[in-house]
Amino acid sequence: MPRKIETPRVRMTGKERRQQLLDVARSLFAEKGFDGTSVEEIAHRASVSKPVVYEHFGGKEGIYAVVVDREMETLLEGMTTALSEEEHPRVLLERAALSLLDYVESSTDGFRILVRDSPVATTTGTFSSLLNDIASQVEHILGVQFHRRGYEPKLAALYAQALVGMVALTGQWWLEARKPKKADVAAHLVNLAWNGLSNLDGKPRLSEQPWSGTARGSG
Repeated sequence: MPRKIETPRVRMTGKERRQQLLDVARSLFAEKGFDGTSVEEIAHRASVSKPVVYEHFGGKEGIYAVVVDREMETLLEGMTTALSEEEHPRVLLERAALSLLDYVESSTDGFRILVRDSPVATTTGTFSSLLNDIASQVEHILGVQFHRRGYEPKLAALYAQALVGMVALTGQWWLEARKPKKADVAAHLVNLAWNGLSNLDGKPRLSEQPWSGTARGSG
């Protein structure tokens, strides 16, 4: 009976092992969330012992923080690039919407991780803080347009939060729906935002006094 020749296992460098563990953990966190993932499972899928995971990241919290930071950096870089050029505000809005949807499409696991509540502190913060970073850039763009049109520039922050929140929430919905097509979703987002902004009332008022169940029910 011929002797079976075993192929020697290729030994990874420290950098390669670290990247492998990050890839494995990223997949598990997207699938099961932080609480549903264990160091044991990360080690098992990577075909290493638990001490190897601890050696590189100090534990589950450490590897999770690195995964989240990398995803935030990727998304923020894409959004920043989309908003960095001097273009018509509508074009910038289109690029920003497409940038987020591009990320959802190409980094589905990463986006699933980001939209979950983060149980640990990370260097770039939570998904909400990331959206605040993006909103700050949108605020600058809106502030210039508000000034040109005679609107109160201080309100740009409010509108920036509203716009970014609208796009982000739609992205979360599209993560599962995936219909209509990405370009169509972006077009409808811009349609709602831009056609509203193009006819903005400088001093909006509610059509009637705010409803108060206590006030109307008293007497």
